[in-house]
Amino acid sequence: MSADNHAANPAADSSRRFLFEQADIRGEIAQLGTSLRDMLAVHQYAPGVQRLLGEFLAAATLLSTTLKFEGRLILQARSDGEVPLLMAECSSDLQIRGIARGAQLATSWDFDQLLADGTLAITVEPLRGKRYQGIVPLSRHSLAASLDAYFEQSEQLHTRLWLACDGRSAGGLLLQQLPAQVSRDPQLREQQWQHVCTLGETVTPTELLQLPPADLLYRLYHEDPVRLFDPRPLAFQCSCSLQRSRNALSAIASAELEDILREQGAITVDCEFCNQQYRFEREDLADLLRAGPAPTLH
Repeated sequence: MSADNHAANPAADSSRRFLFEQADIRGEIAQLGTSLRDMLAVHQYAPGVQRLLGEFLAAATLLSTTLKFEGRLILQARSDGEVPLLMAECSSDLQIRGIARGAQLATSWDFDQLLADGTLAITVEPLRGKRYQGIVPLSRHSLAASLDAYFEQSEQLHTRLWLACDGRSAGGLLLQQLPAQVSRDPQLREQQWQHVCTLGETVTPTELLQLPPADLLYRLYHEDPVRLFDPRPLAFQCSCSLQRSRNALSAIASAELEDILREQGAITVDCEFCNQQYRFEREDLADLLRAGPAPTLH
């Protein structure tokens, strides 16, 4: 395996694909450093919530790379635990954002307490085509194990994930079996899959967070021919905009908009993901004020 100059900075925000040359298995290594810290800087989360959100963002990044689409992938957990709602999303060009709602009093580091009796929704929203969502219980005491269970139930091709976050950086490793091309013997394919997973099980959180991808692959698979592809950069980037905020106001009855304008002089819309604030004066909303009451939804 060739030297990896890019990964001299282990916190370089990127995702890197790799292929096993002699097996129908692909992988992905995602590492979030500055992108995670930029996102967490606009919120005040407890350390346990920061770590949980970092794992969700690493997982969303890894899973988005398995799909051939333009759009975004969203992981959303709802629970009766200390974090009622947590969401992480990654776009097809590796722009990430995430949020934990109602977690102001969360103090635990334990996955089961933070997301007790929870469910996990995996949503794919392509720019073109149909939206897809799968839902699975959060179980087995970790996000990675919950996702493994999801793929066991819903996918024909094997998929495994390993995730880590220390509150300042996050990392993840994904392995996925591909349709038969290199190896068509079912028994050989299963042996190859068990082999790479057994070695994958030896990875540690410290290695996921600190080792450059080439070093991590050499540590795990130095006896297997592996091809490592160029890194794809990722970054924290919110998808909010002035127009999206204005579109949200269009769902409010004009009389209610008038009341807010009379009381406050202007209407502000805050993005809970990035804390960006959009301000609308009366003249900015002239057409909405003329539109009359919003239609009743049934």
